[in-house]
Amino acid sequence: MSRFVFPCPLRWSDMDAYGHVNNVSFVRYLEDARVALFFEGAKEAGVTTFEGELVVVRHEIDYRRPLLFRPEPIIVETWVTGIRNSSCSLSYELRDEDTTFATAQSVLAAYDAKADHARRLSADERTWLEKFRDDAS
Repeated sequence: MSRFVFPCPLRWSDMDAYGHVNNVSFVRYLEDARVALFFEGAKEAGVTTFEGELVVVRHEIDYRRPLLFRPEPIIVETWVTGIRNSSCSLSYELRDEDTTFATAQSVLAAYDAKADHARRLSADERTWLEKFRDDAS
């Protein structure tokens, strides 16, 4: 099992009136990590069928600590917690060396954009997802 580690930069505009990173920005950080994982990481491994063929079905975020703006990126660590016929589940940890700022989960469905409905994950997709699987988390 291997976890995908994505260094995510913070933007000044991510802060809200209370002086910390707004909750909406956390969803963007999850998206940035997913794009890097599924579109860049999978493509490097020869799996290109995820591009434009995944939709988010569900997000759940637990905020652990306030995140204040700083020039250093945070780490978004991502791993697969479940693989089903046409979907997969991910878990995330948004952190730095000392602090976990949030944990999150997402469910993604494989999608056939031309047919406008869910599709089955291919054997290549399932094999690639298994590299990041950790059901114990």
